[in-house]
Amino acid sequence: MPIKRVFIIALAIGAMISAVLLGIESRTEYAYLSWEGIGVAAAFLFWGATGGPVFAGVVICWLVNAVVYSAPVYVVVCAVSGLKNLATR
Repeated sequence: MPIKRVFIIALAIGAMISAVLLGIESRTEYAYLSWEGIGVAAAFLFWGATGGPVFAGVVICWLVNAVVYSAPVYVVVCAVSGLKNLATR
């Protein structure tokens, strides 16, 4: 599987995980800040530095978490792809 395709798949899965975490927070009134910590820290840094709107902070939080959660997914997809290539030889 080409690296570009694996990277896009990993980013999409990371974005879905980040969106689910943000969606759960608004529905349950309970913040999973231990899971969203990196993105929330980036959003607070942006908000403190620029005084920008809250929506921009939420978008930054979502993007940062998407990248963070896509890294392990990328490793797993590469490993599965490598094992699949070894099995077909």
